[in-house]
Amino acid sequence: MAESPAVHDARGRIRTDQPHTARIWNYWLGGKDNYPVDQQAGDRIRQLHPGIGDYALADRRFLGRAVRRLVGEYGIRQFLDIGTGLPSADNTHEVAQRIAPESRIVYVDNDPIVLAHAEALLVSTPEGRTDYLDEDLRNVDAILEHASRTLDLGEPVALMLLGVVIFVEEDEEAYGLVRRLVDALPSGSHLVLSHTVTRPDMPDVDAAVAFWNENGTPKLTQRTPEAVTRFFDGLELLPPGVVSCNRWHPEDGGGDPPAEVAMFGGVGRKG
Repeated sequence: MAESPAVHDARGRIRTDQPHTARIWNYWLGGKDNYPVDQQAGDRIRQLHPGIGDYALADRRFLGRAVRRLVGEYGIRQFLDIGTGLPSADNTHEVAQRIAPESRIVYVDNDPIVLAHAEALLVSTPEGRTDYLDEDLRNVDAILEHASRTLDLGEPVALMLLGVVIFVEEDEEAYGLVRRLVDALPSGSHLVLSHTVTRPDMPDVDAAVAFWNENGTPKLTQRTPEAVTRFFDGLELLPPGVVSCNRWHPEDGGGDPPAEVAMFGGVGRKG
């Protein structure tokens, strides 16, 4: 099958001479959609903070647990996944449609790397549907207009914002974007959000982020756990609240809680 003009253009915009967040994430997850420059940066970051590669895995597993809970316990059948990232194992539509084949998912990302691989996100069950939009988080109106072609925005939607608002530097802009998206969704909708945090007992994380912001793209912003919790203002936070992603309903369910990673997440319900 021939590439679409958009995908062909996206491939032409991919830079292989500069490390990129999505590709480093892919490298840490054991994927193959990365280049030597990404591997070198990923290894250097891991030297500064040996546990940082675990963040990618913790965030991915958090996504799966959140989607399974929303579909199985709360009856959610629609997902708006912004900041999708490179396709990996168990993408949102795969997790949701495994439980409820009729689920509908709209993916949004503005990264040419992701667009070039977006075909993998569009393989839906016959009963459900998936769509992909090449758009920036800041263009809320365009996202909602496009999403409404696949999703019924009069029915509950799970808004997925995993590791994406870290790329919005100004706090008020970041909070405002999330609020505009949540406000556009009906009661019964949910916000699933994860974010890299800064905390006094995790100084090596700050060093790794500083290295990244000097050498990679796009730049990212850390926030305190309390600042991450603020994204859920006005929502009912589901237990256990905003916590390290690997401590949000860990699958083993017993024994000592896993060691914290500096990627925190939570799920909130709109009343």
